[in-house]
Amino acid sequence: MAVGREIISRLKDQVTSDLRIMHVCGTHEASIAKHGIRSVLPPQLNVVMGPGCPVCITPQGEIDVAIDLAAEGCIITTYGDLLRVPGSKGSLESADGDIRIVQGIHKAVEIAKTTDKDVVFISVGFETTVPTVAATLLQEPPENFSILCCHRLVPPAMQWLLDQGEADLHGFILPGHVCAVMGYEEYEQFPVPQVVAGFEAEDLLLGLYMLVAQINAGEAKVENAYPRAVTREGNRKAKELMYEVFSPSDIEWRGFPVIPGSGLALKPGFEGYDALKRYEMTIPHIEDRSPCICDRLLRGLAEPTDCPLYGTACTPRSPVGPCMVSHEGACRIWHQYHR
Repeated sequence: MAVGREIISRLKDQVTSDLRIMHVCGTHEASIAKHGIRSVLPPQLNVVMGPGCPVCITPQGEIDVAIDLAAEGCIITTYGDLLRVPGSKGSLESADGDIRIVQGIHKAVEIAKTTDKDVVFISVGFETTVPTVAATLLQEPPENFSILCCHRLVPPAMQWLLDQGEADLHGFILPGHVCAVMGYEEYEQFPVPQVVAGFEAEDLLLGLYMLVAQINAGEAKVENAYPRAVTREGNRKAKELMYEVFSPSDIEWRGFPVIPGSGLALKPGFEGYDALKRYEMTIPHIEDRSPCICDRLLRGLAEPTDCPLYGTACTPRSPVGPCMVSHEGACRIWHQYHR
């Protein structure tokens, strides 16, 4: 704690103007809220959340397709966080059909080996979960197994945010989990201050201090405040597996339009495991007409308490928007810690 107090003291000396810093990791938001980090920062330093929750940015169309596959008799396997995310037809929790929570793709494959029914795994997540999926598909799962590929890549979303300029950002705290796999060299393309941070309170405070120092020096580079887990090149073997099976694709994010190169598609040699191709389906675009402001939260333009539904019509027991569903969602996190 002495280290943390020293960093806080130095931050208060260094922050002399209004700064907006965005993180793009749900676990960072959970750590910030749990440790009350915003309460000890200088008032001019505003840390906002971005599209760092993979469940939150899964659009309604992908949920609708999963519900349709369940209605056609497929066994749908999914992470628990995705079960209550709303689509336009309801959620997987309220849908008819055989829908099962699994801990990962390997458990979904085990189910496929014990049944004659078709099994579909909703393959969701940022770069952190993709290598495991790739490794599993390389092991040639049974023919009755396929995935609904819902993966997203972080850097293209950051590029979109920078191009729009709507959040008026001065720098980014980069996601430690993603960078542990991918490294941080691909973030060096962005002409903005960036720091990779870990997840303990001191990790985040150090990351913020390094970022403020970089801003004050007029620099724009990537620095690593999480060297015990992250290197510039990342996990080369994991990346090789990922790009052996997947290639970048254009994809829609909830709260965003279609972002070029921000998704992953199975390469031709693995398309037999693509549920969309197997069942001749496409992901529809659904216009969201809910008063929920999750789209603005994911772009760093609002806080959970700005939403008229927060804590009243929308709670963890009865979520209206995806940010109240996932443990990495800002609204769920704030509801748990901001009392």
